[in-house]
Amino acid sequence: MANSESEEDPEGDEVKERLQNMETKMRKLSDQRRSHNESARAHADQRDAIQKQYSELREEIKEILESQKEVRKKAKIHQARRDAIQEQLRNLFSRSKSSKSGREKSVILQLSEKSAEVEKLEERLVIDGTLTLDKENRLHKKLKSLKTEIKQLEPLVEEEMRIKIDIDDLEGSIEHLKLEADDEHKQMLALNEEADKIWEGIKLKFEERDFLKAEGDRLHSLFSKCREDADSVHSQIEELRAQVTEVRNELKALREERKSWITIHNKSVEESTSTPKEDAELADSLVSKLMGSGALSLGGTGGEKPQKESKTSRRKGRRTSAPRRGNKGRSKKSD
Repeated sequence: MANSESEEDPEGDEVKERLQNMETKMRKLSDQRRSHNESARAHADQRDAIQKQYSELREEIKEILESQKEVRKKAKIHQARRDAIQEQLRNLFSRSKSSKSGREKSVILQLSEKSAEVEKLEERLVIDGTLTLDKENRLHKKLKSLKTEIKQLEPLVEEEMRIKIDIDDLEGSIEHLKLEADDEHKQMLALNEEADKIWEGIKLKFEERDFLKAEGDRLHSLFSKCREDADSVHSQIEELRAQVTEVRNELKALREERKSWITIHNKSVEESTSTPKEDAELADSLVSKLMGSGALSLGGTGGEKPQKESKTSRRKGRRTSAPRRGNKGRSKKSD
């Protein structure tokens, strides 16, 4: 009976079933989280590969743009030379027609005049001992301004551009300058054309760069989404793990309670089936009850024998008297 009762535990079975369902759900969630993490790693690897290609292509484009910039820079140098020669031509045309009073000076002449003025001011500051402090400060200020203007003029006309002009042969100088200007213009056009070709070649790389960037962004978005999904599933797992712990504790408490109940039950069964010989307390209790009822006296149980004997004699008397009554009746009938 104890075994059959121990096998029946509907409450424990319900808790076990609930625990098994929760653990099954946890395993499924763990598989989902693992799948999300694997997808995230795959997207991250693809993203990193794309970003590496993007970085390499960007460096390549940067180098090509630098080379194109150098070509453009050379073209601008030839353009500046051409413009300077054309400025000289305009001045020569003006000289051949009239004096150049009141007209704008060429860049080369401005540079020459300002350089000469700087030399004069520096010489004066060195040798003129009559200058007051205020006058000297003004000269220094003017000298500084002239040097700034010279620095602005120098890039326009480099030293090799300063072509000596034969004033006595203006027509020859004009023709020579025209040829120089045409040559500089042709070189400028050739360099600009080269720069344009470089740009046409790099346009496809720009398209590839933009595609790689968009693809890298897309893969990063997928990576972030998978990570968010994995984190969300992880949160569910943590919540479920806490619930599983509670159910396990509940099941453990039920098992402990059931074990305690079985122990108490078995003990009570053992106590109910014990004999006075096996249980001293039970023997003492029975002795006390028997002595209290008079059925047991100290010194033995001899008092019971007379009672048994008297009962036996009564029974014998009853047996002998009955036949006598029967004999009397039979004697009368025979008479």
